[in-house]
Amino acid sequence: MPVDARNFAEDFDRNGYATSLDVLQEREIQELKDNFDNLEKSIGKENAQYSLHNIHTKYPWVLKLSSHPGVLAPLQAILGNDLILLDSRFICKYPSQELQEDGSDEKFVAWHQDVRYWGIEGDVISVWLAVDDADVDNGCMVVVPSTHKDGILEHKAASQKGNMLTSNQEIPSNLFDATKSVPCPLKAGQMSLHHGHLVHGSEPNRSSRRRCGFVIRYVLTKAHPIDDPERPRKFESTVLISGEDKFGNFADNSPEWFTWRD
Repeated sequence: MPVDARNFAEDFDRNGYATSLDVLQEREIQELKDNFDNLEKSIGKENAQYSLHNIHTKYPWVLKLSSHPGVLAPLQAILGNDLILLDSRFICKYPSQELQEDGSDEKFVAWHQDVRYWGIEGDVISVWLAVDDADVDNGCMVVVPSTHKDGILEHKAASQKGNMLTSNQEIPSNLFDATKSVPCPLKAGQMSLHHGHLVHGSEPNRSSRRRCGFVIRYVLTKAHPIDDPERPRKFESTVLISGEDKFGNFADNSPEWFTWRD
């Protein structure tokens, strides 16, 4: 965590993201890889791509990642201490060559804003914690700095096949300047943060290496779901991850074994 929390928060507010933040030690990185590799073997690569959703309430090792002091400290510098874990998902992008041998399309993540899907009043910050090294060759996340200041942009159905977003949406290219995009390479055990309004995406994995990351969304306890009858949303895996909740806008689905909360 940067020494000057105030400057860190100001930089995040200006840019909408922060990257290459060291979180895990070597031993912790190996434990993470071992745990994920075992899970991948048990469910298969196809399911490991995008189906490992909100398993933080099932596996202690996943919730320990989500509540790791190295993850929470930068978030607390930006948002404050009273935090809700809103949602989590492992996103695993396998080499395109493997997918094409199976007859599948190259996998990519279209340009989008996270908050477009969440329906939350209040800031949402996403953590991208690297299980594997992520770089340009294997399709690391790419962001367009400061686009979180532009509000929620229009999203349309993506025309290119292989979009990993379950909604298959993308932001039309005329609504932002993709030439200003910046890649966010990470070493295993590092993380990036991005604001829920920030425009971001990622290219296919054209390397011979897997690119897996753990994505975790956090909000302040005072945030609340937007009432939208046309698109009702359920948050069934929310966990009070830090501090206290004086608002009760989200249920605390903490497992009984979650005994190490800050």
